[in-house]
Amino acid sequence: MAACLSPTLPRHTVHRRRGWAPKPPSSSSSPSTAAYSRRHRQHQHQIVATRSGAISARAASPAAAAAAARGLDADDIRHPLDKQNTLLLKAIPGLNDIGKALLGPVSEQVMVLQNIGSSVLVSENQLPELHQLMVEAAKILNTEAPDLYIRQNPVPNAYTLAINGKRPFVVVHTSLVELLTRKELQAVLAHELGHLKCDHGVWLTFANILTMGAYTVPGFGMVAGFLEEQLFRWLRAAELTCDRAALLVVKDPKVVISVLMKLAGGCPSLSDQLNVDAFLEQARSYDKASSNPVGWYIRNAQTRELSHPLPVMRAREMDEWSRSQEYRTLLHKMFQ
Repeated sequence: MAACLSPTLPRHTVHRRRGWAPKPPSSSSSPSTAAYSRRHRQHQHQIVATRSGAISARAASPAAAAAAARGLDADDIRHPLDKQNTLLLKAIPGLNDIGKALLGPVSEQVMVLQNIGSSVLVSENQLPELHQLMVEAAKILNTEAPDLYIRQNPVPNAYTLAINGKRPFVVVHTSLVELLTRKELQAVLAHELGHLKCDHGVWLTFANILTMGAYTVPGFGMVAGFLEEQLFRWLRAAELTCDRAALLVVKDPKVVISVLMKLAGGCPSLSDQLNVDAFLEQARSYDKASSNPVGWYIRNAQTRELSHPLPVMRAREMDEWSRSQEYRTLLHKMFQ
């Protein structure tokens, strides 16, 4: 069900999620959407920058990109922790039945109407630049583009609703649009598409049920307490998977890290002064500070009830994966 962008919401505020929203520093600002589209149409080369070197990949038209990415499988981008924790969830007996019992047709309809009734549906004729960003990202990830809604909200956020039997849709808050460049916004859309690509909807539904008052359901309090830690551990791992999907679409780790940085402490008036390299150095200092036994304990206590990993941890993961042989191999597989 709901998959969000917000990075580190506690259990009682998961409507989700912060994980995506900051804007990159001016040094990594992306060109306009129109320019980006022209580059695709003209079959020019994009440069994929990594710390270990630059990988050149041909940026074909959206249709050609889709053909090139047909071999992309969900397991190609799934983070190892996502795989591990998904297996643990599947091993819990009766989890699917519990979810169906708690989220019936009426509840589903309420959630759908709540989002559709108070948002603007993006299409070729309504906010066409945003529509094009979504279509291009979906083709690169070899998945169907969901409906996209823009909703007035002062809290930067984006989330996905995937309900059985209904077309999934992504909701982006206006404050997030204001905070990000167009390229960063496409990274957010690709992140949400990653949830759909990897079939995260079922488990996201359970996680959101827990954050929306499952403890008040008679007889479910003890079960919810048992499931909560497992679900939130998986949810944090799933975010790392979707960050990888974002990188495969924008092909620049600084764009994705800039989103995380802006979500952690960005605002439109300061965006041109933010520095991705400084934020990465901050992430490394966090690792160093939490490397001793006391720091390790505090770090685990700090993240246990969060729906997203800490922004600095996600930034470090993104930086490391962008410099890995696995990432370079996957790029060649997709765009060779």
